[in-house]
This record gives sequence, C-alpha cells and structure tokens, in this order.
Amino acid sequence: MNRKTSSSAMASRASKALNSSSSSKIQKSLAASVLSQRVVSKQTGAAMEDIASGVLQSNKYSDETKSFAASVLSQSNVER
Repeated sequence: MNRKTSSSAMASRASKALNSSSSSKIQKSLAASVLSQRVVSKQTGAAMEDIASGVLQSNKYSDETKSFAASVLSQSNVER
C-alpha cells in the first residue's frame, strides 16, 4: 500500500477547483481524487491512473489540471 497523502495545499487547490464553475469535468474528477487521498487508507485506482496519465501526456490540459494528475499518480499503487 502507498503511504503518501495529498498535501494540505494541494487539497485546498482541489477544493477550489471542485467549487468552481469554470473547472472542466476531468479537472473536477482529478481534484476529487486528490481530496479523497488526504487519508493514508485511500490510493489511486487503475482507471484514475489511466486518466491522469492521459492528462499528463496531452497538451490540451491546464497546468492546474496536470498538477492534480501528477498528485494522483504519485499516490498510485506501486505494485500495479
């Protein structure tokens, strides 16, 4: 199991993204994953890993969305 958690600064940014009407659906999904990983018992699922990986490899997403994707991937299952 991965012992990493989202930082309070990242969680704050994720919360703002979730409450913003200008955030895209993908950004909100990644932000929700970041927030759910504030506790050690949560880790990224395989489907979210695929989404986050795709975001990082694409040029169409904002830096904020990519930072959420990177955070999500940093907390993925190391055995997967």
